[in-house]
Amino acid sequence: MSSKENFMLRAIELSINSAKKDGGPFGCVITKNGTIVSEGSNRVTSSNDPTAHAEIVAIREACKKLNTFNLSGCDLYCSCEPCPMCLSAIYWSHIDNIFYANNRSDAKKINFDDSLIYSEIKKEFKDRKIPMKQMMRDKAIKAFEIWDKKTDKIEY
Repeated sequence: MSSKENFMLRAIELSINSAKKDGGPFGCVITKNGTIVSEGSNRVTSSNDPTAHAEIVAIREACKKLNTFNLSGCDLYCSCEPCPMCLSAIYWSHIDNIFYANNRSDAKKINFDDSLIYSEIKKEFKDRKIPMKQMMRDKAIKAFEIWDKKTDKIEY
């Protein structure tokens, strides 16, 4: 069995353990140079944190362990296709590759349905289920102007 298969089996094992205990049925492993850097399982209900998906938990742990916000050179193995939030976090963290087992259709069958979010992203702000209204841009733009001129900023 290949390393990739072993990493995916570990993500699946984490998802099964989470489903049996106090989390949703999701697990994730992040690797670098053929070694597991971090693991995560769904902790939404156990931590009362709607962002505590397996991938987010694993990303946070990897960043702490590696002392960086940039996970270039890392691969992510997850028991299910990442939701829109997790996919965004994966892109922001610069992970190189995503490997997944179950897909969004499988998740939808057990009531983990992200189709509303996918459809909302495409809509105009005024047409979204949760309305978005811009306000006080003239004051808020100051922070962007300061950031733009800053010479010692750390880009991310």
